[in-house]
Amino acid sequence: MSTLNVAVIFGGISSEHEISCVSAGGVLKGLDSSKYKAILIGITKAGNWVLLPNDYRLEIVGGKLPSVDEKAPAVVADVHGFCVAGKALNIDVVFPVLHGPYGEDGTIQGLFEIANLPYVGSGVLASAVAMDKSFAKPIFAAAGMKVADGIVVSSKDKQVSIDDLAYPVFVKPARGGSSRGTHKVKSVDALNIALKDAFLYDHKVMIEQAVVGREIECAVLESQGVAKASVVGEIIIDSKFEFYDFEAKYLDGATTVRIPADIPADAAEEIREKAVQAFKALGCSGLARCDFFYTDKGEIIINEINTMPGFTGTSMYPKLWAASGVDYTSVITTLIETALLRTNSVLGN
Repeated sequence: MSTLNVAVIFGGISSEHEISCVSAGGVLKGLDSSKYKAILIGITKAGNWVLLPNDYRLEIVGGKLPSVDEKAPAVVADVHGFCVAGKALNIDVVFPVLHGPYGEDGTIQGLFEIANLPYVGSGVLASAVAMDKSFAKPIFAAAGMKVADGIVVSSKDKQVSIDDLAYPVFVKPARGGSSRGTHKVKSVDALNIALKDAFLYDHKVMIEQAVVGREIECAVLESQGVAKASVVGEIIIDSKFEFYDFEAKYLDGATTVRIPADIPADAAEEIREKAVQAFKALGCSGLARCDFFYTDKGEIIINEINTMPGFTGTSMYPKLWAASGVDYTSVITTLIETALLRTNSVLGN
């Protein structure tokens, strides 16, 4: 059996450029080389598509995050596929390891649809809705899931009132990721500062009531058309951090992971059920990581769903599946096989 060409696309113009590079490094290491040949396509911070060698550095070294080289050979991407210097790359399937706007929000998925290229992950609509938490929340609520109280504000709003909320609150970009631009706020003065920063990442920002609870995550993987949930895990954050921010996630090593989470069995099972429910409610495909809060009162509150969760060495998604008996390479193989079996297109062909 001949190997299939898998385009691993990463980088991008979003604030999560570097984390996307690290995730791509993880996918590259986990790819089954007996079945697939990786073709590394980076998107630079300027938005240029380039071809990179398979030994390109995609790890955090000495605290320095990787990025895509602007000077690498240019890739032309259009409705006819991908090519370099007029030579087609002959891509069989795309693995878009892109986080944040223009990669995880349905835009690049639309390009793959038009080019008729199979790709890993959710389609245009599910990607867009999951990326914009202000749209995902009402869908979760309509499906019967509890969500945090909050409001949505725009950078055009002249005045912001949070009279119905009590401090502390969380301020976060509606379409952000990796906690960039996210702040825990305890006063009016701090609110204005937090909003100013959040608006650097998105002109639409959410202000939510802070939920006192444990951070529980569950991974969903689709295989043969069936969405299955992993065991659940808990993110335990060092007390010096107010919340699970960017540094705590990637740079400081200040978080630990407990898998399976030390919560009652019935609560863990309910979270697993709700993870699949959220996956289906948004119409997701392939994979997702669902994030919940579990309160002291036993409440389960959904926070968000990520349609392209991190694939770094410290990422929860592969760890949760490893604890569920599915190794990293098997997860990646399942994702590629699922991408080849189904289509996200409206026409269904």
